Amino acid sequence: MVKLLISTARNLALKIASYGVMHLVVAILVAFAITRDWRLALAVGLVEPFFQTIAYSIHDRVWHRIERRRMLSGLEEASEAFTARLEVMSIEEQNRAHHGHSHALPTSFKQIALKTVTYGVMHFTVAVAVAYALTQNWKVALAIGVIEPLVQTVFFTVHDRIWSRIEARREARRAALAEA
Repeated sequence: MVKLLISTARNLALKIASYGVMHLVVAILVAFAITRDWRLALAVGLVEPFFQTIAYSIHDRVWHRIERRRMLSGLEEASEAFTARLEVMSIEEQNRAHHGHSHALPTSFKQIALKTVTYGVMHFTVAVAVAYALTQNWKVALAIGVIEPLVQTVFFTVHDRIWSRIEARREARRAALAEA
């Protein structure tokens, strides 16, 4: 069980790190394609993801409140979220509401769509604001704010498919070893 936890945590860390690197590279390349200035491209590519992370955290907190999720103590909440993400919890445990809070993904299409749209608006706003702060040019800022999130979405999908295949191969190897 400990080996499984360590392996799963390591794989999760690798996936997160690879996504972070991909995000930085895409942001830098998109900014360079628009500005043709490596200094601005590096600045946008390094600063924008930092502010996106902060904005995402705020967005996530707001949605927790919107979904009327009553939080457990910090330690209980963190341990439940961690075990749910590591898939140590069974599906039944993930779906059960604990004081009105569940780690299951929302199932209402309307709720998922609204959360996705608000995330997209937030991502666009942060990208434009950061690009404008660095370039002082609204046209460039709008171009970066529109193009960068679209390109990130495509690369996110590719990244996710690659990791799904990696995880499926690992699971197949585990199953083969268990049968042997």
